[in-house]
Amino acid sequence: MSQNLPNMLDNTISKIREMIDVNSVVGDPIVTADGVTIIPVSKISIGLGGGGSDFVSKNPNRQENPFGGGVGAGVKVTPVAFLIVKEGSVRMLPVAAPANTTADRIVELVPDTLDKIAAFVDSHTHKSE
Repeated sequence: MSQNLPNMLDNTISKIREMIDVNSVVGDPIVTADGVTIIPVSKISIGLGGGGSDFVSKNPNRQENPFGGGVGAGVKVTPVAFLIVKEGSVRMLPVAAPANTTADRIVELVPDTLDKIAAFVDSHTHKSE
């Protein structure tokens, strides 16, 4: 088997290592004018695939067979939370994932809807008194 495929995989992995470092997961701190430090925290997902084949050479004198192959990779960085450092205390502020389904969207609307109903009932209760 040709050494081309392992070499392609090694090159791809080294390129991914160059693109992603620890600062991709825990970002550089951001200091605001009032002394609050914000540190972004992210999640990294990596997908990698590759394949190849040695083909039989039409030239019997050739030592190595022709090779065909390829490697692909994908990297996704998703914000997860922010660490808020203020006056010696640390608070985590999670980043909410967007609702993917109709049921998720309905669940997100329930608290706001209940608040509106309660305000409506309170306003009518105070008018009747």
